[in-house]
Amino acid sequence: MAKGGDIWQLPFERLDEGFRKQNGTTVVLIGLDRSFEPKDIEEKIIEGTPIKAPHFKVRINNHTVTPRSLSGHRIPFLDGTPFGPVSGEVIILSETASVAADLGIEVKVKQVTVKRELFGMETWGKSMARVKGEVNADFLPITSDRTGFIKDSPEHKALLTVMDKVMHDVKISLQKLVMKKEGKKVSRALKDALQRIYKALAANPDLSPFGALPLGSETKGIGDSAEIAKQRGQGQEVVLTQEEKARKEKPKKKKPKVKRLTPNAIIKRIKFGETGVSCVVDSFGEDGPEVFSEETTIYINRDHPLYKRESTKIDTHTLNLARLITQEIALMKDPRNPRQAFERQSKLLKDAFIETQ
Repeated sequence: MAKGGDIWQLPFERLDEGFRKQNGTTVVLIGLDRSFEPKDIEEKIIEGTPIKAPHFKVRINNHTVTPRSLSGHRIPFLDGTPFGPVSGEVIILSETASVAADLGIEVKVKQVTVKRELFGMETWGKSMARVKGEVNADFLPITSDRTGFIKDSPEHKALLTVMDKVMHDVKISLQKLVMKKEGKKVSRALKDALQRIYKALAANPDLSPFGALPLGSETKGIGDSAEIAKQRGQGQEVVLTQEEKARKEKPKKKKPKVKRLTPNAIIKRIKFGETGVSCVVDSFGEDGPEVFSEETTIYINRDHPLYKRESTKIDTHTLNLARLITQEIALMKDPRNPRQAFERQSKLLKDAFIETQ
């Protein structure tokens, strides 16, 4: 562009009317002072033009620009206000697909992104990086520089009212997805811990509060275990007497001592000898006990700060679960002697995690 006197001279090339066979506008950028990545230009086109409108298409270097395609848990919404409809979709991405850049929900007016808004996600921590999407509200009043909205307007307040309900549902869905993944991780670690503890109790039947584990044969064996199998010692006699008495007498119904559990509780049971133990991993509050038991049920508090710290790694998670379970099992054996119980726990943990050479 050049200026001669009071006249601006804008160079241009006049093309013949038939140089193309369809309608549209072609923009050619030449003599640029800096380079532009086509993908960056495409992102701006997606945000700044209504590419979803019918009979509208944008091409960059013979490449057609298409809307973003995100995969994840989709939450569409449509709601009405006195000023017009509010519609859109929120997508909860997987953890591997989440990115910290461009946080928030795109707010569009006539299919053009004006601004991204968090709508209360500021307090969600790193989980908000998994939430993407867009909301369309054509009635919103835009500021003169087209970079925001007039926030004191009744139209904007109406949008916030709708989005409060939408984001409430999004938060619940996100928590369910997080807990589902967390549940699978806890289930694997708990299964591994119980298998190791079973191995340790099999090697140390005298430490088991549930009775001796089944023996292959009553005529074989060494040490105390063999003696019990052969002679039916005093401990074994008591068990048989109780069983015979139970057959003759009508069992009394007892109200089970069960804690009220959340829907996210992880429960596993493993049998030791004639009985067994149930392990429950659930939320009992940060100020709640780390672990406690009722009869043969062991409750582990996943809200406890120490549990949260140890659960971040697979190895420490399994070890911590085993520590808590063996602690309660050792106390079940003889709750009147805590010192001896901790010695039993130490023995069980050693045999559970130290592999035989």
